[in-house]
Amino acid sequence: MHWTDEEAARYRALGYWRGVSFGALLRELAGRYGKRPALIAAERWSFDDLDARADRLAAGLHRRGIGPGDRVVVQLPNVPQFHQVCFALYRLGAWPVFALPAHRSAEISYFCEFTEAAAYICAEEADRERAPGTPAIPLAELPEEDPVELPDRDPGEVAFLQLSGGSTGLPKLIPRTHDDYIYSFRASAELCGLTPDSVYLCALPAAHNFPMSSPGVFGALSAGAASVLAADPSPATCFPLIERERVSIAALVPPLALLWLRAAASTPHDLSSLEVLQVGGAKFSAEAARRVRPELGCTLQQVFGMAEGLVNYTRLDDPEELVVGTQGRPLSPADEIVVEPGGHLLTRGPYTIKAYWRAEEHNRQAFTPDGFYRTGDLVRLTPTGHLVVEGRAKDQINRGGEKIAPEEVENHLLAHPSVHDASVVGVPDPFLGERVCAYVICEGAPPPRTELRAFLTARGIAAFKIPDLFEYVDAFPNTAVGKVSKLHLRERT
Repeated sequence: MHWTDEEAARYRALGYWRGVSFGALLRELAGRYGKRPALIAAERWSFDDLDARADRLAAGLHRRGIGPGDRVVVQLPNVPQFHQVCFALYRLGAWPVFALPAHRSAEISYFCEFTEAAAYICAEEADRERAPGTPAIPLAELPEEDPVELPDRDPGEVAFLQLSGGSTGLPKLIPRTHDDYIYSFRASAELCGLTPDSVYLCALPAAHNFPMSSPGVFGALSAGAASVLAADPSPATCFPLIERERVSIAALVPPLALLWLRAAASTPHDLSSLEVLQVGGAKFSAEAARRVRPELGCTLQQVFGMAEGLVNYTRLDDPEELVVGTQGRPLSPADEIVVEPGGHLLTRGPYTIKAYWRAEEHNRQAFTPDGFYRTGDLVRLTPTGHLVVEGRAKDQINRGGEKIAPEEVENHLLAHPSVHDASVVGVPDPFLGERVCAYVICEGAPPPRTELRAFLTARGIAAFKIPDLFEYVDAFPNTAVGKVSKLHLRERT
């Protein structure tokens, strides 16, 4: 699951891995930045506050029996306690499993069962019902106690598990180590020019890899910068925050960037502090990209990455044609990329994983024998080393930056008594990039579409996975080998 000894030695010798754990890093940052603001929401926490609160929560969780190697599913909104929980678990050597706020009982119960979670940390008392067999700790019950002495963690060990955007079934789990992840966000913060005077706006859910590490809140912390945690990414919420806190950098997915562009023309709020708008999570069209500088008055930075590791950025001094027409080039000089015939992107490097957690069969397909990760992305490489994303090789839907595995939705639909078969595809959408369309073959009279939506909601799947469109058909088109032709289904819509 980890890098070879030779690879690890090379990355350390080159200074990419510094042998510092998350817990030690926060202690170092608190010593350096002390009372400076670290996290801004309804409460304002300094670096000292975050460090002390992480210590107290680690002590309380330790008393509850949570320790090294325990998995803890974390599902919290954008509040300072999210990062308190992260650092408390890192100091204990327990592994956060980062669920998204949109996940419901189907996903949460799976994460808890698959990881054999020792606890589920959630926002509200009512959320306990999503994982009835796992001890739940709502925000109001976080157990803070007087700090206890805890040994520092080995920086080479797993720090947490992230969720893949998996193309089949429920997400795979991505093990990230202290060494590799800290390098990723520290290097990202340097590339993005963050300083202690920068102010980062976390508008997307904090558990997403993008606002966590590209450079995200962790990158901002590493630079001594403050992070503003927005309750939601709407212009109505974020524009007042940009004005009040003098936000200098923010990150969005393309549909939200389009909303911001539309709202900027009539906003009464002063957005002049905003220097950089990052757009990632899905491809941003060149037409929309050209609008960012004239309409928002800031520099666009395109970001193309994955929770498995590799992240690409357009540089802040790149020519306009590269900024609007590409998705950037690799973060690290040690990132290795291969573009196979047909545009298939493979990569390995100091922060790209070597295997998914507990997924041996899938790993044989996802990784080459010499350690390259098959990303499933189709790209074109420019003479400057920048990548242009052309599409996906994997059967995955990207709805406004949220990755959806069609097979998961199909399985839920097949549980409906009137559904004989179902095939779920992504169809083009000018706003979201893709919408979810379910083609359904019914037994007898088709049920109302509202009934299918209500049925899926009752099964506890995240709202973004519920199809936007339902099309009733008598049969599916087939490929030459007898498989359902999703290409032909997409062309029907």
